[in-house]
Amino acid sequence: MTLLGVAVRWIQLASALSLVGAFTLTLLAGRSDRPTARAWEAQVVRLTRWLVVMLLLSGVGALGYQAVVATGRTGALIEPAAWMRLLFRSHFGTVWLIRHGLLVLLAALVLLREREDSASDWVAWRVEAWGLAVAGAAAMAWAGHAAAVERWGLAAVLADAVHVTAAGAWLGALAPLVLLLRSASREAGADARPFAVLAARRFSLVALVAMLAVAATGLCNGWVQVGSVPALVGTRYGWLLLVKLALLGPIVALAAANRRLLPALSGEAATIGRPAMARLGHFAACECGLGLSILGVTSGLSLAVPALHDSPYWPFAHRLAYDAMADVPGVKARLLIGSQVALVGLLGVVVGILVRRRRALLLGAGACTIAAGLWVALPPLAIDAYPATYQRSSVPYQAASIASGISLYTAHCATCHGRSGAGDGPGGAGLPRRPADLTAPHTGQHTAGDLFWWLTHGIRASGMPAFASALPEEERWDLINFLRALSAAHQARALGPSIEPGRPWLAAPDFAFAVGPTPARSLKDLRGRAMALLVLFSLPDSRPRLGQLAGAYSELQLLGTEVLAAPMDGDPRIIARLGGEPPILYPVITEGGPDVVAAYTLFRRTLGPEGLSSEPPVPRHIELLIDRQGYIRARWIPGAPGKGWSDLDLLRGEIRTLDREAAVAPPEEHVH
Repeated sequence: MTLLGVAVRWIQLASALSLVGAFTLTLLAGRSDRPTARAWEAQVVRLTRWLVVMLLLSGVGALGYQAVVATGRTGALIEPAAWMRLLFRSHFGTVWLIRHGLLVLLAALVLLREREDSASDWVAWRVEAWGLAVAGAAAMAWAGHAAAVERWGLAAVLADAVHVTAAGAWLGALAPLVLLLRSASREAGADARPFAVLAARRFSLVALVAMLAVAATGLCNGWVQVGSVPALVGTRYGWLLLVKLALLGPIVALAAANRRLLPALSGEAATIGRPAMARLGHFAACECGLGLSILGVTSGLSLAVPALHDSPYWPFAHRLAYDAMADVPGVKARLLIGSQVALVGLLGVVVGILVRRRRALLLGAGACTIAAGLWVALPPLAIDAYPATYQRSSVPYQAASIASGISLYTAHCATCHGRSGAGDGPGGAGLPRRPADLTAPHTGQHTAGDLFWWLTHGIRASGMPAFASALPEEERWDLINFLRALSAAHQARALGPSIEPGRPWLAAPDFAFAVGPTPARSLKDLRGRAMALLVLFSLPDSRPRLGQLAGAYSELQLLGTEVLAAPMDGDPRIIARLGGEPPILYPVITEGGPDVVAAYTLFRRTLGPEGLSSEPPVPRHIELLIDRQGYIRARWIPGAPGKGWSDLDLLRGEIRTLDREAAVAPPEEHVH
């Protein structure tokens, strides 16, 4: 069915763009009374009739294919009920109805064409048809990948619509142009040669503008749907995009050759003009064929998972990682020197492009200088990479996953890496290398895919075994989520009751919870709406503090902060144990609490002597302030030096500071 979907999509794209191009070229060429030109125009009109019929039929095919995809059943292809549900209960169906309403109007205009008794009739018919063709082609963007972009969705759709329209004005006009050039290049079509020359020159200018628009919007679309080099070289979507770019290169070369032929079109007919026109027609036909190939690749792209949402396969043995290598002695110096050398080379290339004298020498020297600069700068940044280096986690970064990872770590990893992850376990004594310190910064500098590869395949040089057969994939990702949290907690030792303004970095693991019989909620539900004060408490020690927060709860809510309290012992009957005075009106977690406590007590390390120990004791009470985007910004542990949040004015001040901060992108749901 996928091949059928690609074929239907290709027919749709080719027909839609060809309609835009046909009406664009006829408007550019203008009206003519020459017999050859009039015959060509009649031929183009007949072509538009076939194209609009093909477009409507392929639209029906696309609807049937989408019904099969939506239901997961081939039988939906012949089920009217499935088609009706898709048409009237989905975004795809809404766009389909609007688009095909426009196409029906276009079909009526083309198939029921009336006589054109005046120049205004001639122009009006073509302008109306061109407008409907453009609207029908651009509407495809509202049912494509661009419509699913979460941020800047409207901008992405508009860029995609401009991309399709510009491609139609350029590539879609090539076939009618070939027909005109072939007719006018023959001796029998000499009467239309001035008409063809004028049309070719006008089209050349429009095609240049359209090509630039296609390139600019294509870059925007590529960035939105791909977003990174690994996604470009390691996903099916990225590979198709590279094929599309590879096909675009010859098209641009042909377009440049075509522009160089334009002056010769007006030369002496027998020896210069007609041969040049025939050659231009041949080149335009080749350009058209490559364009149809690009549309085939684009059809595959429209059905492929966007690279941004796919798991990349890294095909190289190394990758560049500045964060992991920046602190190695000499790396920054080589990077600085190499970048400056490459910049000098780039300036040489720019000068070579702008001047004619000794252009080849300047371009060659500039390219060599750029290569030398990159040779100096890039090798120190290269580290080992694996096919799974950029693989995306299938398990979200959540408290339940981290809690599972803690149990798995204790059972399978603590023997060698130590209970605290410092690499000091008794089982590591006989290994070729000392087990890695998992709390060190290097754990956060490796990708989650690196960790997944090592867990799956082991590390032979260090004696680490493979866990592919011992742990299912989901449990390996649980372990990685725990290791990420462990490393982040170690880096967050300096966290205190005062926030660091404008520097959110410590992602708060999401968690699901319930309060008594109420429906389950999650921390993520607060995102963008309210801050959270997460209180991990123990009774009876924490009861006075819980009462103090209860008294200030209404004010905290007015400040945009929700209080969430989780008992350290995970008792589901904790509400009954709290007593009634003063009443606790903020949410006290009765389900999901143990996972929350297991994950968030990892963030107990401080810079004090206890926090620096291999396994610091768990305090009886911890409070964490989480901003609206989902980052842990401050922490208070009673007994720490200073007043802390026992003075509620200090807590209110931190909340007000957070409230004034500009919103930033929330943390990723999956570790990378």
